[in-house]
Amino acid sequence: MLLTTELLFYYQRCQRRTFLDVFANPYERARPSDFLVKLQQDIWAYKQAIVAAQGYSQPNYTKDDWLAGAKATLELMQQGAERIYQGVLLAEGLENVSLVGTPDLLVKESGTSCFGDWMYFPLDIKLGKRPKLDYQLIVAYHALLLAFLQGVLPSKALLLLRDKGEYSVNLSQRVPEVKKLASACIQMLKEQREPEVFISRHPCSLCHWYSSCYALAKSERHISLLPGVTANRYTLLRKLNLTTIEALAAADPTKLEIYPEFANKGAQQLVLQARAFLENRALATPEAFCLSVNDLPVSSVELYFDIEAEPELNLNYLYGVLVVDRQNNTEKFYPFLAEKPEDEKVAWEQFLQFVCQYPLAPIFHFCEYEVQTVKRLAKRYYTPSHWWKPVLKRFTDVHALVTRSVVMPVESYALKSLARWMGFEWRNFNADGAQCVIWYERWLATSDRSFLELILRYNEDDCRATYIVKDWLYNFLKTMQ
Repeated sequence: MLLTTELLFYYQRCQRRTFLDVFANPYERARPSDFLVKLQQDIWAYKQAIVAAQGYSQPNYTKDDWLAGAKATLELMQQGAERIYQGVLLAEGLENVSLVGTPDLLVKESGTSCFGDWMYFPLDIKLGKRPKLDYQLIVAYHALLLAFLQGVLPSKALLLLRDKGEYSVNLSQRVPEVKKLASACIQMLKEQREPEVFISRHPCSLCHWYSSCYALAKSERHISLLPGVTANRYTLLRKLNLTTIEALAAADPTKLEIYPEFANKGAQQLVLQARAFLENRALATPEAFCLSVNDLPVSSVELYFDIEAEPELNLNYLYGVLVVDRQNNTEKFYPFLAEKPEDEKVAWEQFLQFVCQYPLAPIFHFCEYEVQTVKRLAKRYYTPSHWWKPVLKRFTDVHALVTRSVVMPVESYALKSLARWMGFEWRNFNADGAQCVIWYERWLATSDRSFLELILRYNEDDCRATYIVKDWLYNFLKTMQ
């Protein structure tokens, strides 16, 4: 049995993924999304750019032939190569299991080792901005393997982060942790002990086993499908034997509030969430009785606003506005689009000019992104305050009002989940913001306007979904008056 960098990395994030990667039918894996493929390509390109600027040696071996890779890497280390890119470290280290590590770089430094008066330390290159725990544990794992191979623990282990540069990992802290982690992972694999399913929204959605895990969670009515059930909370709920929707719905919130995991009224919210699922209906929160329909401005004309962005380019390329004229019973969508990145300023100013034509119309959006972006763009383009600040005062965050006032039988309070529960559907069922990033990149590369049309359609549907949710909430609050 081999314990590879990848298996250990995902064990730290999700034990079930490592189990399935080893024992499940590989043909049942989902194909990676366009966004995930792009992310992997971006990571590879970033690493290539970093190492190309510094020079390196690279072992010659066929992919996944760990023995050949380890042999070629060891030869380079014995020769004293200054920097080794995509090397393979292979050692018999824990519980008679072969340990395989694939650090991005092995960097030569002065010291005494089995090679002579030099030794190596690992450097892993990350596109991320923060030194996440899993990053630190994996580079510590590479340092541990080096200790087996060169006879001495490296003096350091580094992460090279995109924005913050080099980060030195505390090996005295992380090496014991990674030994414990690796032993637990090996034990699970030896016993072929399948971990329980647990759905964690964002990371799970990027996994190739998501569909099978989600189907299992649905069939079991697993409480991780409830919004608000985090991994830490679930650990506590298991100890309290509150592992079903029925048990959680019947729980006394005051008995949960004593635990730090349920601070800030989290217990009351979660019990209500379970009851909403059990009864399959929306329930008012205590705070809802402090709100009124006046908290959702109603006007003869209302604007619904949504932005599409390309984060890697630091670009906001589409400002979509749905104009709902209640007096004339009309709805019309207006997109302000930067067809090229350098057109962002023009699209931004066109958007401002347009919404200023409706000075009394409230502007509804979903989540804080639109507010934050307006502030950033105003600063970036030195927009006069008298032009954008009055516009910002008309903004109303529908998401904030929903989460304050109502608990719904949904798995997420994202726009798609809410609007679909209310009967709305996007014309392109699988589209999302990440897919729009891919479409915009393809538009820039090909000038094929069909990609722009897909983006415009998706953005319009987002605006219409916000309109649906806002009206539903208005009617919900109205029944409580």
